[in-house]
Amino acid sequence: MRTGLLTEGGYPYASGDAGLWCDRLVRGLGQHEFDLYALSRSRHQEEQGLLPLPPQVTRVRTAPLWTAEGDGGAVGYGRRARRRFTEHYGELAGAVCAAADGSASGAVADRFANALYGLAELAREERGLGAALRSDLGVRTLERACRAPGAPRMAREARVADLLTVTGHLERALRPLSLDWYGEDALGAADLCHATSGGPAALPGLLARHFCGVPLLVTEYGVHLRAHYLGQGPGAAPAVRALLAAFHGRLATEIYRRAEILTPGNAHARRWQERCGADRARIRTVYPGMAADGFTEAGEAPDRADPDTLVWVGRVEPAKDLVSLLHAFAQVRRQEPGARLRIVGSPDGPEGTAYLGHCRALAAQLFPDEAEGAHAVGCNPVSFDEIGSPDAPTLPEVYASGAVVVLSSVVEGFPTGLIEAMFCGRATVSTDAGAVVEVIGGTGLVVPPRNPRALADACVALLRDPERRARLGAAARARALELFTVEQNVAAFHGIYLEIVSHCPVRRDLLDASGAPLPFAAPAESHVPAHWPATPTWALPTTEPAR
Repeated sequence: MRTGLLTEGGYPYASGDAGLWCDRLVRGLGQHEFDLYALSRSRHQEEQGLLPLPPQVTRVRTAPLWTAEGDGGAVGYGRRARRRFTEHYGELAGAVCAAADGSASGAVADRFANALYGLAELAREERGLGAALRSDLGVRTLERACRAPGAPRMAREARVADLLTVTGHLERALRPLSLDWYGEDALGAADLCHATSGGPAALPGLLARHFCGVPLLVTEYGVHLRAHYLGQGPGAAPAVRALLAAFHGRLATEIYRRAEILTPGNAHARRWQERCGADRARIRTVYPGMAADGFTEAGEAPDRADPDTLVWVGRVEPAKDLVSLLHAFAQVRRQEPGARLRIVGSPDGPEGTAYLGHCRALAAQLFPDEAEGAHAVGCNPVSFDEIGSPDAPTLPEVYASGAVVVLSSVVEGFPTGLIEAMFCGRATVSTDAGAVVEVIGGTGLVVPPRNPRALADACVALLRDPERRARLGAAARARALELFTVEQNVAAFHGIYLEIVSHCPVRRDLLDASGAPLPFAAPAESHVPAHWPATPTWALPTTEPAR
């Protein structure tokens, strides 16, 4: 089977999102061929180069989403093409600006889809769409849709600067429409398109389905629409936020409508997909696969952890809410004076660096250095380390050093660190954010976010009960080994690939080197080698013997 793997800002680039699980998937499905179609997000990502690829990867094609195309000048189309562009782009902008509530939602979705495929066909014929989208004609077409009767107030209030910002974003998001990936020598030759995220990464899959009938599988471990909502900073103008949110919402709806199967990574992502119109019957939850080998020794070895130590591991950023964790630990110390807290992680960008400095200052304020006696050197019960430092050489050793692993996030997707702690057989205390409850499944304690008192009470309860810690840790390790390993992830996708292709065979006369039809090139029921009589034998009259 030949699979076209579609990525954005990740695999096969050395830096980016979702690279590790894509590489494990490709290497785990060695019986299939993979063609990689990757959209890059920055010059730096392209300069970092590609990962070493396994032999089953037969082709790699890339395209940038970060370069500035077009100068806002002439469209470059003839009169007929300009008229078609104005019609289709006007319909797409009108669908973005239309209210899609109640009975009108289906009509708006159809309007957006027809305009999207109309633009794709125009781009295919005219060899590109970027200059037209950035042109004065494109901006005026978007402005007319925003000023049309019935448009939302935010759209009607959009200024010229807002329209230019939205135009630039739409041109980059729609850039896959202008790629030459949809012929019989590219995605048209694939048996299946597998998009590793929603948004622009899934657009080539939509077009391969539209032009060549190739079925589409969409995997979302982080919902692209949710990431867009969270990524719109407070500095963006209200009109820009409203228009871009509407566009990505319409695009997500079309992707979910057309995909043969959707594979969210957890129930949290699944609910987002269902809210955007995904058919529940076509959704299969497939948990991300993680390598458990490195945590085997920590999970199976006798418990040598300090019974009074709490461990936190992750990226240091405001969403992890280390401030609440430090306040909770202050309450833990009042009940368990010997307790210690290890914070192990690296800051995420400049904001994370500033946040780490704030947390260090807060820890010094809440917990002045303490000494056991008059001649001893004082130390702080809260320590800050990074993976690879002398006190925190490896992740398994960090998790094994504590009796309880704590997660204090207010915003969380799929809690990778929590699964690593479960592989190590550690009892956990977590806040109810993202997919935490689904991952824990009753093998750890869960408290509300931004509630230091509840977090402290749960930590104290486990610190005082070693038997309960051991019981929860063993159950957590068993659950993680059953649900969250690389092997179960690869096996799930292997079955889904076969399910899709068996139900949606590519209608082409494909032959292998010996001239025999390739598997799945036609439905199994389309050819019966034997000759069957017109009338079945059981329906022929029989002669009863004389009595």
